[in-house]
Amino acid sequence: MTAWDPEEFENNMIADMRAYGGQVTQGPLAGHPLLVLTMTGARTGEPRRAILTYTRDDGDYIVAASASGSPKDPVWLNNLRANPNVTVEAETRTFPATARIVDDAEHGPLWSAHVAQLPQFAAYPEKAGRVISVVRLTPHQST
Repeated sequence: MTAWDPEEFENNMIADMRAYGGQVTQGPLAGHPLLVLTMTGARTGEPRRAILTYTRDDGDYIVAASASGSPKDPVWLNNLRANPNVTVEAETRTFPATARIVDDAEHGPLWSAHVAQLPQFAAYPEKAGRVISVVRLTPHQST
């Protein structure tokens, strides 16, 4: 039996997304709206990537730092705190963006909209025992 290789899994998912106009067609995340977030590692300064489920709000991409309901924030959230300038690959575009962890006033409505579109997220706060941070990815304006 071959050991599971998470990098190979991600590479195959990204290849599938690119081949089908940003849509994942195979595996457990088939049909989910996914984006590839590339950021700078907070400690290493090296490029890091995360494949995340997203929703949209006023032209921005909204992602939740749920870590599938883990009690700890995902590592990528700390990277965004340190380096908010990111690259997003979503749908059929790749573009620079700024990541911002939303404040309390914005959190509630964005979380509710996220859960309405992606109901699997509803159980994560209780499972995690924490408030799930919501991140707004705002594409840079073209010059």
